[in-house]
Amino acid sequence: MTGNHALAPPIPAAAEDADDPGRRFARLAGALALVERLAGMESPLEDRASAEDIAAGYGRATPIARRRFDALASETATFSAAGMEILLRQRTAGRGDCRAAARRLAAEIAAALAAMAALVARRGPAA
Repeated sequence: MTGNHALAPPIPAAAEDADDPGRRFARLAGALALVERLAGMESPLEDRASAEDIAAGYGRATPIARRRFDALASETATFSAAGMEILLRQRTAGRGDCRAAARRLAAEIAAALAAMAALVARRGPAA
């Protein structure tokens, strides 16, 4: 049973913003910032899309791009939560240096955020 708790999103979404793509993106960016701190990295927040940009782009995106964004947001929340839980347990238990694992998780989350931003940056079908 405890294994299922590792699959919960890193930050519970309130009912009113559960479908807001900008807020979902911002929560994942917040999780990335935490993982980057665990990795001893600096977070380049200015390089990331804003929640407002994501929400606006999502509104213009094709239905297929929206579905892929939603699926990628869910997948990212799931693996981020699981990875963060493991990293925090390792750190709390003092079981060695987990910075390399945190860097890998940060890279995966950053790649997912970039893919999500790219999905909603597109306008209409590809030429």
